[in-house]
Amino acid sequence: MLQQSIAIGPLGFSLHQLVFVMAFLMALMVGAILGRRHNVAVSDTLITVFFIAFIAARAVFVVRYWGAYDGIISRLDIRDGGFNLAGGMMAGLGYASWVLWRSSHQRWPLGGALLAGCLTWGIIVGSTALIEQQARPLPDTPLVDLSGQPTSLPQFANQTQQPIVVNLWASWCPPCIREMPVFEEAQNTEQGITFVFVNQGENAQHIEAFMSQHDLSLDNVWLDQRNALGKATGAHAMPTTLFYSAEGKLVNTHFGEFSHATLQQGLERLR
Repeated sequence: MLQQSIAIGPLGFSLHQLVFVMAFLMALMVGAILGRRHNVAVSDTLITVFFIAFIAARAVFVVRYWGAYDGIISRLDIRDGGFNLAGGMMAGLGYASWVLWRSSHQRWPLGGALLAGCLTWGIIVGSTALIEQQARPLPDTPLVDLSGQPTSLPQFANQTQQPIVVNLWASWCPPCIREMPVFEEAQNTEQGITFVFVNQGENAQHIEAFMSQHDLSLDNVWLDQRNALGKATGAHAMPTTLFYSAEGKLVNTHFGEFSHATLQQGLERLR
């Protein structure tokens, strides 16, 4: 099973975040090698390209989902992972093209560095996309509900005949706690989509006390005391949310905290 996230101590990283870092490091390395040959440094330009792409990707996403945020602080809070990849790439490559046009002495090393970074990103993302396009049905991992009754995602999907959003969480995970009200609201307002909250490694008494403490009312809260679902889906850090179609096929994976905006984006893809 392809890993969706990697946990390093208390920190978690999604596969796409790691691929992006790898591509950027590859661009820096190639830029340094080619720059040495042409006696010109391009690392500062590459870092500028990165920051322009980063800021543009966030800005485009926030503008698109402006009404889903409740203030300037939430719009600046990048922990929700709300970025528009196309907008960021257009801005970054636009600035890079301007530099290539204005600065002829940077053309070969900067162009080679950008090409290396894009190829690294494209090859890895393309390979993982091919793997993800293969049939990845709902894992038949044995789970139990809060009353102790056995259940499983395929069994539940057969009953609902709806797309399912599966959230892997734990009460000790601060991002999980912060996004719970977002899920609670979506559960109460979304029609035709079912939400399932699979707790990783905790018992029913602890979960019920947690729900009461935070005044949460969630349906379909299940237990996975052996963390088997995380292993089966390649999700090794929390929170991780999996989007499955009504046919039980994986459509999208989101690692990290949701805001109203990023959950709205995920549900749009699911529909």
